Amino acid sequence: MEGRMSKQSDRHVVPNPSGGWDVRAPGASRASAHTDTQAQARDRARQIAGNAGGGEVRIHRRDGRIRDSDTVAPGNDPNPPRDKR
Repeated sequence: MEGRMSKQSDRHVVPNPSGGWDVRAPGASRASAHTDTQAQARDRARQIAGNAGGGEVRIHRRDGRIRDSDTVAPGNDPNPPRDKR
């Protein structure tokens, strides 16, 4: 995954084949959470990652491709902002 090991606190927001959205840990067979909307799943994934000490949240499109990624503090942002002001 993008050249780094995935952490247990990382989460993916993925579409559920039966409807709604799931929050999953990398390689997990079961979802950590299930919601009706992608926004709810994103918020729950951020909460889970934050409770676990920070990590990456990757939001997928309906077709499975990654749409967005977010680092939850105190995670290690693989693409930190360049502006140090």
